[in-house]
Amino acid sequence: MDQLTEYPKLIKHILTEYVELSNRHPNPDIETFLIVDETKAHYIWMNLGWQSGERITGITAYVRIRDGQFWIEEDWTENGIAADLIRKGVPKEDIVLAFHEPRMRQYTEFAAAS
Repeated sequence: MDQLTEYPKLIKHILTEYVELSNRHPNPDIETFLIVDETKAHYIWMNLGWQSGERITGITAYVRIRDGQFWIEEDWTENGIAADLIRKGVPKEDIVLAFHEPRMRQYTEFAAAS
């Protein structure tokens, strides 16, 4: 898989599917959307709005592509974005669970980049 051209398309596709699924049963007071910075390879699934007088701002998933790897910075999905990437053929060594402390990454089955 060509990382430079395929990895950005792949993560954008995966996160778009999640956002579309989430929007099938929308909360009228909370927007769910995808923020994409293709120049710097940042992909954010975001929720924004108001609920019961409280401001809702939250990142459900934040993935960036850095040094030819997917860096999963935030992931609140049920099965994990990493599982989606593996199902699409991405090798585990191209996935960094960046939400884990760098010294703990060696104990995961994924890349341990620091």
